[in-house]
Amino acid sequence: MSTVQSAPAFQISPSAGGHGLTLSDSAAQRLAQLGAAEGHPVLLRVAVDGGGCSGFQYRFELVEAAAPDDIRISADGQAAVVDAVSLPFLKGSEIAFVDDLAGAQFVVRNPNAASSCGCGVSFSI
Repeated sequence: MSTVQSAPAFQISPSAGGHGLTLSDSAAQRLAQLGAAEGHPVLLRVAVDGGGCSGFQYRFELVEAAAPDDIRISADGQAAVVDAVSLPFLKGSEIAFVDDLAGAQFVVRNPNAASSCGCGVSFSI
């Protein structure tokens, strides 16, 4: 008798703390620059809120401290934090910083997003 096993929708890297979230080098470098400009380390809070043109939207803010139940994602001595409610929408995502013709901003490269708006801030699952 044989059994069939289905593969998971995406692979979670063991080094990513079981949630699969990663902070890119570009995001870590930008957080280091922002911390230097502020004169103290800063964290990037990433959250998912209802709304936006596609159903959900990403919210980014700089904070000085994490909440007790935040999930911390670190790279090169810098960190982002995500609350437990937002985590299921972000599993397997990469938080990056892009600087291109459309502007300079933090972005989420989310494998769970079925579609997103043109600016990349809003998405649907």
